[in-house]
Amino acid sequence: MASTIPDPRPGAHGAHAAPPDTERAGRVEVHGIDHIPDAERHGRPRELFSVWAAANVNYLSLVIGGALVLMGLSLWQALAVIVVGNLFWLLTGVLAMSGPAAGAPSEVITRAMYGVRGNRVNNAVTGWTISVCYFALNLAAAASAAFALVAKTGLPTNTVVKTAVVLVIAAVTLTISVYGHALIVKLYLPITLALAAAFGVVAYAVLLHADFGYAPEGRLAGTDLWATLLAGVTLIAAGPLSYTTSADFSRYLPRTTSSRAVMGWTALGGFLPSVLVCSLGALAATAVDMTDPQSALEEILPGWFTPVFLLALVLGTIAINALTAYSAGLALQAVGIRIRRSLSVIVDGAVASGLTLYALLVSNFLDTVSNVLQLTVVLLGPATALYATDMALRRNRYDGPALMDESPTSPFWYSAGVGLPGALALGAGVASAALCVNTLYTGPIAAALGGIDLALPVGIVVTSACYALLRLGSGRPSGQ
Repeated sequence: MASTIPDPRPGAHGAHAAPPDTERAGRVEVHGIDHIPDAERHGRPRELFSVWAAANVNYLSLVIGGALVLMGLSLWQALAVIVVGNLFWLLTGVLAMSGPAAGAPSEVITRAMYGVRGNRVNNAVTGWTISVCYFALNLAAAASAAFALVAKTGLPTNTVVKTAVVLVIAAVTLTISVYGHALIVKLYLPITLALAAAFGVVAYAVLLHADFGYAPEGRLAGTDLWATLLAGVTLIAAGPLSYTTSADFSRYLPRTTSSRAVMGWTALGGFLPSVLVCSLGALAATAVDMTDPQSALEEILPGWFTPVFLLALVLGTIAINALTAYSAGLALQAVGIRIRRSLSVIVDGAVASGLTLYALLVSNFLDTVSNVLQLTVVLLGPATALYATDMALRRNRYDGPALMDESPTSPFWYSAGVGLPGALALGAGVASAALCVNTLYTGPIAAALGGIDLALPVGIVVTSACYALLRLGSGRPSGQ
């Protein structure tokens, strides 16, 4: 699905070109959802590995890995679920291929699917709302580790202190997001190396205590086993599926960049660390009570290392949230709000911080994580499938400048600003998935199957099939 649009400029910048002055790590990124000109394209696909790796060595992955064992799976069942669920990073990699082809972020590329007006609704829900919710969940995870670190200094962890900690972490995260793409690319390699070293110590301690033959006393079987396995895959897959915006971080690459390299480095950067860290969580759950992962892991870690471990948890979560806030800022612009990207990021952070304080001070964090991640795939699975199907139908050919046109004369205005094939296919996929879900509520199909949740595969298949049929039936050329 490589782009075949030629580079019109003589002597165009190649993949090894240095970044232009407008794209430096020490400057606030000037681009928002606008098209990236060829003269400002630069970088190598391999830079994407550290961007995604740093974002996936985090506390939330430990929590989810431990949760699989708490759900009643044996160690080896949990490890199998972790691998299968993380294979969805391949889809994240596929979507990233559209960035260099269009020179635009995902929030704009999806105009090709939903139309100019329809895409505003898509960005309001799939882009902005879900991104802010993930920001809040990850911020809560970072804050929990930071609270323990503060407690070790002897300070009280009362409401005032907790609020201050949340706001400080949010401020650091938003600073990275405001400076934007160049700073993210520059910072995330050393962050990846630092986190790998810290989690290497964690891995050593966990492996010394893990029970590799662990199985729960009452083993799951039959329908209960399949229901739990599928719920686990959905829980893991929610992570990669939340990044329907992966083109945001590949759009600065030259249009001649290898699509396979973009897909491969993106997918590997998400898959490898996520599998390793989730597996550490599952292994730890065979030795300690992972209902409180942070405290439990401190029991088996060297005393001197505990502060380093807590700092690593905070740093990893800041890394993932900086990406989330960056994309959420672009989504807010794509909704149609005329606001600078830097300011939109700050707005997102303020909303997410409020949600975080609620999650930490009012609700149960672990239950919130599990329920939200499982429920969002009802929308994210179909949205990802539709995006990938559109790329296949167009052979990854996107006209970036044309996508910027929001007027009624735009080739992506379609019917009153709405791409009916995209809207109808997404609606069909979400409705089908909602009938099959079993998380905050049980859909009728899930109930009939004894609680087996097929929302993820059903939503993906129905959306992709409907969109392909509607697009091909409309007789539109591949570029429209």
